[in-house]
Amino acid sequence: MRATEALKELQDIGRPVIETGEALARLDVSSTYASKLLKNLDEAGLVRRLRNGLWLLDLDADPLSIPPYLTAPFPAYVSLWSALSRHGMIEQIPGQVFVVSLARPQTVQTPLATYSIHHIAPEVFGGFDGSEQTGFIATPEKALFDTVYLQAARRRRVYVPELELPEPFDAGVIDEWTQRIHAPWLRSKVLNGVEQLLDNAS
Repeated sequence: MRATEALKELQDIGRPVIETGEALARLDVSSTYASKLLKNLDEAGLVRRLRNGLWLLDLDADPLSIPPYLTAPFPAYVSLWSALSRHGMIEQIPGQVFVVSLARPQTVQTPLATYSIHHIAPEVFGGFDGSEQTGFIATPEKALFDTVYLQAARRRRVYVPELELPEPFDAGVIDEWTQRIHAPWLRSKVLNGVEQLLDNAS
């Protein structure tokens, strides 16, 4: 099978990222041949290796759409400083893509970006919009909650410099997420941290 024919078959799967195992199943070839074929496509600049066993087929894919593939089978979405920046709530543009997931904490370096993945408790996972094509990104309220929550959980000072709140912004949404926190000490710390940030926000 020609490399270009194989690439067309893989692109017909309809997702920007695939695993080596998916390639060998789709092409009905051995794992050795699938790995070699993908490596050749990578060297030709037709696909990109994200990390071991994971390949980017859509070279124009938004880096913010990649996190769920890096954390599979656990879900993930862009949040924290990256989402705050995307929503115009902070001026700084992070050098990494910050991700919230049910997967273990890790840093993953890829040709597209470096992803800083942070674990969050299942009861406070959610609060994002988007799609597989555009990526899943925390809403402004949830991005702020996640930032405060993770800093508070690590017993760090809750601080978000020069915070600007977009219109509309519903602080009640943050209250609803805060009530889901099981540990009373953490719930109290998040409540106080959010209140302080909102009081000082422009």
